[in-house]
Amino acid sequence: MPRPADTARPSKPARTGGRVRSEEARDAVLTAAAELVEEQGYGTLTMEGIAARANVAKSTLYRWWKTRAALVLDAYGPAVARRMPEPDTGDTATDLIAFIRELYRVVEHPFRVNALRGLMAEAQLDPAFADQFQQWVQSRRAVVSDLLNRGIERGELAPDLDLDHAVDLVFGPFWYRLLVGHTPVDPVQADAHVRRLLDGLAR
Repeated sequence: MPRPADTARPSKPARTGGRVRSEEARDAVLTAAAELVEEQGYGTLTMEGIAARANVAKSTLYRWWKTRAALVLDAYGPAVARRMPEPDTGDTATDLIAFIRELYRVVEHPFRVNALRGLMAEAQLDPAFADQFQQWVQSRRAVVSDLLNRGIERGELAPDLDLDHAVDLVFGPFWYRLLVGHTPVDPVQADAHVRRLLDGLAR
């Protein structure tokens, strides 16, 4: 027998759930952190400032990130990856020059330099953040490792090349000069850096 119309179960209301709002808040925080790093650097950046820019409570930030460094890396790391090329021109030297030239151009943006120095310093002092920072560093190293592997496959580099050491040679001068400051990092040095690097690897 058909169910009377007035006894039919009401349809469930559409869920407006907190997940969407939560994701929107998280995106707002990441955007705010990335913007503030570009505007004022890392040293003076605070969780309070990020919360105010994102228009969320400071407790919302600490729900997802235990430290300022962890938040900044989550926000800033993807921005660095987007700006950096992953060249594949068919020539190892050309690819390396393009990558290193763009890497060195960070010095044209003092607040970005400030952020990299700050995050590196935090990684030396906070073991938990060090793991996160290492994962990000590995993602950047992987780009160069892939570039060098293509050079090996084309016969431009020795098949027994020590990839880890070669990648160290790409990033080493950058980080050492950025952190110690004994001599400036300059994009025009990219060509000479690559020539010396490839000459050393060939030997």
